[in-house]
Amino acid sequence: MMAQVAGHRGRLLKQEPMSKHCSWRTGGVAEFYYEPADKQDLADFLAHLDENTPITWVGLGSNLLVREGGIRGVVIGSLNRLKVLTLNKDGSVYAECGVSCAKLARYCQQHQLAGADFLAGIPGTVGGALAMNAGAFGSETWQFVVSAEVMNRRGEIEMRDPSQFDVSYRSVSLPADEWFSAACFRFDSAKDDAPSNIKSLLEKRNASQPIGLPSCGSVFKNPPGDHAARLIEKSGLKGYCIGGACVSEKHANFIINHDHASASDIENLIAEIQQQVREQQGVLLQTEVRIIGEQP
Repeated sequence: MMAQVAGHRGRLLKQEPMSKHCSWRTGGVAEFYYEPADKQDLADFLAHLDENTPITWVGLGSNLLVREGGIRGVVIGSLNRLKVLTLNKDGSVYAECGVSCAKLARYCQQHQLAGADFLAGIPGTVGGALAMNAGAFGSETWQFVVSAEVMNRRGEIEMRDPSQFDVSYRSVSLPADEWFSAACFRFDSAKDDAPSNIKSLLEKRNASQPIGLPSCGSVFKNPPGDHAARLIEKSGLKGYCIGGACVSEKHANFIINHDHASASDIENLIAEIQQQVREQQGVLLQTEVRIIGEQP
């Protein structure tokens, strides 16, 4: 498979543990893991890849659970690789998919742009935020997208209007053989004396969430008119553990890798939470986290 992509400028790894690239710090291995030198290098790499090779893109890995059986094919690691971040002449901000949401928030602050502070509370990359319409503190990513750039498995790049995507709560439509490679965002100009909310928002997040512990952030989507954390807590599941995976005592919509949890521990705990909340509260929680890879 990889013999056809000789001449690439990035770093190609074999049997790479995905625990290194996921915030849960657990999971199987990637058959191949590619860190591109830049966007053009990735386009060239994909253009010469066998058409039957499965492709998976990963950013910060903060919303991802990789089963112990691992990932077949090649994983594209975009974090700090696809990292171009620029201010366009028209005032919009262009960010490639490997830019962290926190870095984009700080960049907008430095350029006196208002409305991007919420991104500091999203533990992921621009690519992941685009793929799931990530949100925090009452704002969502796609509120500010003016154009989105996609790359397909042949390495072809196309810029599209937001109207070409079906965007909803924590969901964005995208063909299986395309991925978000960048986007242009439009934020309002801030007044010169307008204070940044980044510090206060992060303090609010840190006070209510188990920051610093291995988790994926929110595991479940909030059902309409309610909060997943409230339903989980009401079902008596705070602190409940399966193996090394535990429901956070601080925020019930977080699962912590408390003691060398396996991916199976976490997936089984997710299923148990869904079952208990459905039986006790009459609500089937939908996962926000992506669960991928082969069964062990």
